[in-house]
Amino acid sequence: MKFFTLQLQDATHAEVINQVGSFVGEDTSGSFGILADHARFMTSLLVGLARFRVENEDWQYLALPGAVLYFCDNVLTLSTRHYLRDDDYMHISQALQQQLIEEEKKLQNTKESLSHMEEEVLKHLWEMSRKGTGSLS
Repeated sequence: MKFFTLQLQDATHAEVINQVGSFVGEDTSGSFGILADHARFMTSLLVGLARFRVENEDWQYLALPGAVLYFCDNVLTLSTRHYLRDDDYMHISQALQQQLIEEEKKLQNTKESLSHMEEEVLKHLWEMSRKGTGSLS
């Protein structure tokens, strides 16, 4: 069996995994696999789980909030904001679920903050128009 190298990169660290026999991921066209000597390939992975196998070992799973995948010269590079890696499917599935819940909470807080800022700006503009000042300073 032929192998390739997997390079994982996120905002805080990177790691190189040698002797990878296969990789399975998902983009907007669906699920796909990559083996050694695959043609040059680039795509954006969806939020979710990807998996890879080193030599004859069990599958390892990657929880990703999306990623850019690039395969060239038998090197598969995944670049993402953050990833979790585990060989236990149930454990990583739960970790991914928790991460998605936390990101949804952060998104909701950001939306609420922006809404509050918008209300304050509109209130300030309304008060300025009542006072008859035409400038925004």
